[in-house]
Amino acid sequence: MGREANYGGINWVTAGFIGAFHIGAVAALFYFSWSRLAVAAVLWILAINFGIGVCYHRLLTHRGFQTPKWVEYCLTVCATLALEGGPIFWVAVHRVHHQHSDHTGDPHTPKEGPWWAHIGWMVLGKSMHAKTTSLARYVPDLSRDRFHVWMSKYHWLTLVTCGVVLFGLGSWIDHAAMGGVKMVLWGVFLRTTLGLHATWLVNSATHLWGSRRFETRDDSRNSFWVALITGGEGWHNNHHAHPVSARHGLAWYEVDPNFWIIWMLSKLGLARKIQVARFDKANPKPAGTAH
Repeated sequence: MGREANYGGINWVTAGFIGAFHIGAVAALFYFSWSRLAVAAVLWILAINFGIGVCYHRLLTHRGFQTPKWVEYCLTVCATLALEGGPIFWVAVHRVHHQHSDHTGDPHTPKEGPWWAHIGWMVLGKSMHAKTTSLARYVPDLSRDRFHVWMSKYHWLTLVTCGVVLFGLGSWIDHAAMGGVKMVLWGVFLRTTLGLHATWLVNSATHLWGSRRFETRDDSRNSFWVALITGGEGWHNNHHAHPVSARHGLAWYEVDPNFWIIWMLSKLGLARKIQVARFDKANPKPAGTAH
């Protein structure tokens, strides 16, 4: 999945959607209201925190904890609101990233350029969102699950449904159809665009800038500002050292809201077997190195 194998020129479908969402995001800035901001914030938490960080990343990719299937499926629906593809695509790409991190075969390493790592791999790479059969070898667990297969095929449906609901909500609040359009601009276009860049910064920025607590076999780094906007995903060097750990912030000052969500689920009896790495200053070796 590296650049040499995946480069295919401009992917006009992906580039078109990303471009359209950026245009809508800019338009949203001209129609601010507190109600639209509140709706966008709630959807951000559902999509980026509950969905991408907790579900796609820490649950489905690394199995850092377990939940009942109905909870896993609800979290997956939340993740599809981020417009980052279905579970099979997202998890497969991320597992390959860990397997070849910053080496040949990494789908989005900054060694191929910061632009490629951030967005180029999406708009210049071959689209694999619908190639569930080709990706099955990386995600045999998800490929056997009919729900995840279905969601991978129709991942766009939840965001479309969200847009319809927001249009109705905005029209009702403002007593006009234009109010619905403005709500969609904030709750779908602006929120989704910012969420995409937040996630992409984990691919690019946290392999370029920040501190390294562990001497991992890649260039992963801890970035406090990426952690702040992603709910803890920016503690990337910690994560690459202990990928199965459901907690990424290992020090008291490393805020990790996504882990707090998992902790909350455990208190409600909805999460168990939570894997937690503990940083040992006397033996600060990452997972996978010789002891």
